[in-house]
Amino acid sequence: MASVRPIRAMAAPAPKMTPASAPAKAVTPPAREPPRMSVRTARTAPTPPRPVAAANTLDASWNRKLTRGIVLPDSSIDLHGHTLASAHALLDQGLDRAIRRGDRVLLLVTGKPPRPDSERPHARGAIRAAVADWIAASRHADAIAAVRGAHPRHGGLGALYIVLRRPRCG
Repeated sequence: MASVRPIRAMAAPAPKMTPASAPAKAVTPPAREPPRMSVRTARTAPTPPRPVAAANTLDASWNRKLTRGIVLPDSSIDLHGHTLASAHALLDQGLDRAIRRGDRVLLLVTGKPPRPDSERPHARGAIRAAVADWIAASRHADAIAAVRGAHPRHGGLGALYIVLRRPRCG
């Protein structure tokens, strides 16, 4: 609220003065601010189109199926027990295989994130924390339609669905 300013600068109403309470010195009125752009004008100005994020490329039926756990993954990759380097290489190889086979949904098992009441700094969860960056920077990023959390039936908090785009024909 402190940063809100009126659209038009309006002079404050002058207090009613009686001859006895008139100030001895003349007070100069404050300088007026230049008029600001109205909110209506700002909303109608054209905005450049934003790139579509990979998280929002699924339609409602896909989201509903993933949320309910109805979709069965075509293949899975388990990153348990791997170092960051070997997990990254395994993810890249697994994505490559899944795309070549024409899979639509890949289950990526990363392991559950640490509990909020666990000691800090966390020794667990390094792979899970790095997966989003790996996927975004992957050579297969354009083939990925979305990444969603898995249904408890498929691993819950410890797994992710990677939904792959349909291969382009022709």
